Amino acid sequence: MTRRWFGSVRSRATLAATLVVAVALLAAGAAVLLSLRSDLTGQAESEAASAARAVAVELSDGRPYDKLTGLDEDDRPVQIVDERGRVVAASEDLERVTGTGADTARPGDPGGRAGGDADDDADDSDDANGSDGPDDDPAPRGEVDSDTDFSTGTATIDGTTADYRFAAVEVEFEDRGKFTVYAGAPLAAERSAVGTATTAMLIGFPLLLAVVAGATWLVTRRALSPVEGIRREMAAITASEDLARRVPVPATHDEVARLALTTNETLAALESSVERQRRFVADASHELRSPIASLRTQLEVGAAHAELLDLDGAVTDTVRLQTLAADLLLLARLDAGERPGDARFDLGALAREHAEGRAGVTVTADEVPVAGSRAQVGRVLTNLLDNARRHARSAVTVGVRAEGEWAVVAVADDGDGVPEADRERIFERFVRLDEARSRDDGGAGLGLAIARDVAVRHGGTLTVGRAPAGGALFELRLPRAR
Repeated sequence: MTRRWFGSVRSRATLAATLVVAVALLAAGAAVLLSLRSDLTGQAESEAASAARAVAVELSDGRPYDKLTGLDEDDRPVQIVDERGRVVAASEDLERVTGTGADTARPGDPGGRAGGDADDDADDSDDANGSDGPDDDPAPRGEVDSDTDFSTGTATIDGTTADYRFAAVEVEFEDRGKFTVYAGAPLAAERSAVGTATTAMLIGFPLLLAVVAGATWLVTRRALSPVEGIRREMAAITASEDLARRVPVPATHDEVARLALTTNETLAALESSVERQRRFVADASHELRSPIASLRTQLEVGAAHAELLDLDGAVTDTVRLQTLAADLLLLARLDAGERPGDARFDLGALAREHAEGRAGVTVTADEVPVAGSRAQVGRVLTNLLDNARRHARSAVTVGVRAEGEWAVVAVADDGDGVPEADRERIFERFVRLDEARSRDDGGAGLGLAIARDVAVRHGGTLTVGRAPAGGALFELRLPRAR
């Protein structure tokens, strides 16, 4: 069942369309999520950098830690770390933090490098901020670094832990060294937006794929319905062997309609070929029956009465049988598509050879080389000369000439000619315009049919027209050999 399902064009088209759409949706979804995350992360970095730089500017002006406005924000974690990694100031409600490089969250937290006794912390505070007394000299200004570094971490404020994007800005004093200000911006909006978009995609993409699969299934079913009709009709034709039937042609004017038309044309050609073969077999049987019956009669009479045996008649009937068998064999070889070969020979010399010894035949032949089967072309010339001799009153003329890319053989007689309505019919097999005379002369109506078939196989033509003397003019055209 699975192999049968996958063997269907409709199922394969549906599967292919669904896979293509799925890949496109996955790529588009990944691009959207990456873009959304990048934009929201960029916004968080911008907020964090702005907050960190504001604190760094205040710190560079020599403002004491307890006067820094950035440390008073309840929802934004801020740390100031000295060059030894100790936290010297932090937001009031900051409890824990990761991603800033410090081991502790606030100054004086135990277990970290910022820990120590109260005197050391007081000294560090004084070193970093100067004295608060009004009589003291103002603290020297620091230099704020223009670069901003970013990192991702977590922070716990008032017992709530969340993800943050931290910006780090350095402030350097000549006498107190370098300090780094860390300020964080929450990533909750980025996490929420990405999560919402991912959920929407996980729900929407399967639904969309189901719609695509269903639509493709229905569309391909409708598109392939005429093909199934063609298949059923062809199966019926095969079962009934009725080549007169035709497949239905849909009114869509598309590839399927053209397929149906081509199928009908093929059926018509096949029907014509089969009918032609049937007529050929029937006509051949009819033609063979007459000389065989005559020969049998003569042999039976000779067997009963030897003195009455007509040997000349028996020989004549035997020759007729031999000639007819040879014609039928040649036609079978031509119908089978036998290639004529590519031997070069002089058509003029061949015409003179076949006209030699024939009474009343005049030959005017130039030297014109052609390529093909010398024996088959010679058979054409023999058939044309025999036909002309049977219908001529007194004279037959043969001319061979070159005419452009063609070698032309013209065989004319001074007989009654061929009526215009019959000039194509005479090239059909077993056709005789003068039935009685052709039979008496031993003709089976195959000579001209063989002549045209050979001409066509050699890439040429054979036509009939009216000769100057009023009889028939047969023109054989073959390509000249290069």
